[in-house]
Amino acid sequence: MGNLSLNRRQALQTLGLATGASLLNTSLSAMTTVKKSNAFKYSLNMSTIRGQKLGFIKELEIAAKAGFTSVEIWIDTFQTYLKNGGTTTEAKKIIEGLGIQIENAIGFAKWMVDDEAARKSALNQLQHEMEQLAQIGCHRIAAPPSGATGLPLIDLNVITDRYRTILQMGDQTGVIPMVEMWGSSQNLKKISQVLYVATESEHKNALVLLDAFHIYKGGSSLDSLPFVGKTAIEVFHVNDYPTGIAPAKISEPDRIYPGDGIAPLKQILQIIKNPEKPVIISLEVFNQSYYAQDALLVAKTGLAKMKAVTEGI
Repeated sequence: MGNLSLNRRQALQTLGLATGASLLNTSLSAMTTVKKSNAFKYSLNMSTIRGQKLGFIKELEIAAKAGFTSVEIWIDTFQTYLKNGGTTTEAKKIIEGLGIQIENAIGFAKWMVDDEAARKSALNQLQHEMEQLAQIGCHRIAAPPSGATGLPLIDLNVITDRYRTILQMGDQTGVIPMVEMWGSSQNLKKISQVLYVATESEHKNALVLLDAFHIYKGGSSLDSLPFVGKTAIEVFHVNDYPTGIAPAKISEPDRIYPGDGIAPLKQILQIIKNPEKPVIISLEVFNQSYYAQDALLVAKTGLAKMKAVTEGI
């Protein structure tokens, strides 16, 4: 009977240890899962190191070396690379070798201007750019109010029709144009305006491209941001701005690293995060003091600042 009691105690102790180990492993596994999950993908918009004039390939290499796996390229830099003998096949091979994804391209085709001849030319330009981007695995392009930043105002329904046209081009090429808000523009300067254009386009691929700086510059309220909806934001430009500069006076070169100014970034990021998939937050600044520094240092600093701002979100 004593041996039986002893065996039972040993069995229970063994079971307890095994259960404890199992619970510990489960807990560690859960912790690991939480650690690995992230609401955001960190991207480098090449505007941030544009002033160093590195060229298309070098910019990609710097981004990868700094730790970015996502980037936004600029169409003009890409076109210069192609004009100087580069090819989309070669570029794609380099991009894949670096282990990065081209998430978006910054272009300035004048797709929404009233001048019919200029708009037709811009649509041809955009079609060509989309085809080239598709060949290097980039499936988004910015569609800002380029060429239509002044008065007179263009009716939002007219802009919507023109946006629908380029969305249909996106259907053919596999590259989605994201209607972009510019706070410094007369047209599409507010969240409500780009949201109207996106929703009224009645197109399943309609997306908006917003920016912390432009929200401030254009005078949009953060209370408008939740109305955009999770599915309409795949890329968001992050940056900051210093205190003491009114929206009417602040300009692109005033942008600084996330967390170094007064922008309500944590509040913004909390609003736009999508539980179903990571949002691509892309560092877009045009700071002359950063352009005077080593590009790799700037890229590494930017990534560290982005991670610090998103901590806990």
